[in-house]
Amino acid sequence: MIISASRRTDIPAFFGDWFINRIKEGFAMYRNPMRPTQVFAVSLHPKDVDAIVFWTKNPKNFLDKLKYLDEYIYYFQFTLTPYAQDLEPGIPNKDEVIETFIKLSDMIGKKRVIWRYDPIIITDKMPLDYHKEKFEELSEKLSPYTQKCIISYVDFYSKAEDELNKINAKRLEQDDLYNLFSAVGSIGKKYNLSVETCAEDVPVEYLGLKKAHCVDGNLINDLRKEKGFQDKEYRKDNNQRKACGCVQSIDLGIFNTCKHFCVYCYANFSRNSIIKNAQKYDVNSPLLCSELDLEKDEIRIREKDGSKKLEISHILEQDKNQERKISQLDFCVQQINSVEKNTNSSLEKKVLDHIKRIKQRTLL
Repeated sequence: MIISASRRTDIPAFFGDWFINRIKEGFAMYRNPMRPTQVFAVSLHPKDVDAIVFWTKNPKNFLDKLKYLDEYIYYFQFTLTPYAQDLEPGIPNKDEVIETFIKLSDMIGKKRVIWRYDPIIITDKMPLDYHKEKFEELSEKLSPYTQKCIISYVDFYSKAEDELNKINAKRLEQDDLYNLFSAVGSIGKKYNLSVETCAEDVPVEYLGLKKAHCVDGNLINDLRKEKGFQDKEYRKDNNQRKACGCVQSIDLGIFNTCKHFCVYCYANFSRNSIIKNAQKYDVNSPLLCSELDLEKDEIRIREKDGSKKLEISHILEQDKNQERKISQLDFCVQQINSVEKNTNSSLEKKVLDHIKRIKQRTLL
């Protein structure tokens, strides 16, 4: 399976320690964003992970953690735009971000660092000519360190629409999109960059551009071959937008946790929600910015084709007819150990062990 880390938040920027702890423990858990009480556990053992796709705007603090990923295949989707802190309040000075981009590329190779000039926003202060100028400046600096640039025009999601209207962001018609993509593509070609559009409905092939596959099965197979693995067939991710070219992946992130506070963001609802969720961050929890509720959460084990429910009701039950009182803690440990003896799944054992620790904390 392919791990996405993450479309919903910037894990390398803010939660790198958590992610590496998940790598060390060999599993992670995540909530179904459409049904938050449904929690999935997924193995992160190298034999179970085909690749990891990182999404980030500032992985500076993650670079020293790459040493823990030697057994994994991975690459970065690295967003670097020309916007100032009025649009991207949490992003450092862009010269610093460019330095990080270059350092990352030097560490892992330009093939595994994909530049995203995304989203493009046209306003009165940032017309097409502004983007042509800024894209060329960035292309000159970044093209020696990447092979590809992915672009898209901003989407007016309901969560971001008010903020976009405040800066008078333009809604472009198809002809305007063609002009924009054509101009950016021509500059990219000048710097030997493959320019691809992300989840855009307009046909761009005749402009010399490609449709992007951000979670890219072909790239993953290329990287797998470099490590001596056979090709795998990856299916399109039907949970994404129709125009999206990504293959299936499992996203470990959670919405309303990214502290870049970008005004155009689709993954954050409000600043207050972000601050509240960030306070729940526990570097040792299998869940990002969350904890299991053993009474309410349905826990499922991810398998190759689907998932299965992990039954823990008998762990939570108390023996009401005990002739002599035994401690609740001892009882829960006994019950969990009995379940462990009946399972051959390493992932299930790890999840049950985590449940054991939760019970110990709540009963002490």
